[in-house]
Amino acid sequence: MLLKAEGIRAGYGEMAVLTGVTLELEPRQIVTVLGRNGIGKTTLMKTLAGLIRSRGGSIALEGRDITRAPAFSRALMGLGYVPQGRQIFSKLTVRENLLVGVRANRLPLSAVDDILADFPVLVQKLHSLGASLSGGQQQLLALARALVLRPRLLLLDEPSEGIQPSILDEIREILLRAKESRGLSVLLVEQNLDFAQALSDRVYVMDDGSISREVDRKKLLSDSTLEREFLGAAEEGDLGDLETGRVPHGRYSG
Repeated sequence: MLLKAEGIRAGYGEMAVLTGVTLELEPRQIVTVLGRNGIGKTTLMKTLAGLIRSRGGSIALEGRDITRAPAFSRALMGLGYVPQGRQIFSKLTVRENLLVGVRANRLPLSAVDDILADFPVLVQKLHSLGASLSGGQQQLLALARALVLRPRLLLLDEPSEGIQPSILDEIREILLRAKESRGLSVLLVEQNLDFAQALSDRVYVMDDGSISREVDRKKLLSDSTLEREFLGAAEEGDLGDLETGRVPHGRYSG
């Protein structure tokens, strides 16, 4: 087992967001977590990454308990994280963005050239500032910055948000190649059902701060119960602003 989370609880101040999340992920798997806005998906990713302290439950990475491990320790153990909103260094060039992690983790500089082989769009923008990139190019840079560190498990939070279809196709191919050639596993939070179905080996549905069920990936687009129960417009007063700083935007794109 690569990742095993049992009964994870977490929140903000007095607000409980995760109420007992249990999930698992095997090596070389891509697993997607679906659910309407504000039910804890981003909080789950931050808790697994070590950016939010869990209030209960356990997290194990390759059988090693990392429940109390700080974020940097988890990164050194092979846990990568691409947050929602990308969070690249806008005042650094593409190459400098990639070098930051390489130098911090004492990897050879050749790691940058190795990862750029999978990102031809970034090669053309190597000396451009992050702020000058399009949204899709910034998402590719955020993904490359995580992959250059050679993680075994990548946490990927809503990569399709605001991204054109051609870039989504590129991201899908990059992840599938990394899964096959590097043994990468991915835990994906996503709202685009087509993208999720094209990538996923397994799919969880999250509701009210916990995993409510697992659905058949092959039936994802035809599951009317999923559409009706979980992908409807978020109700006023949900936790979307707490998790992402944004107003929830309702239905999923397909």
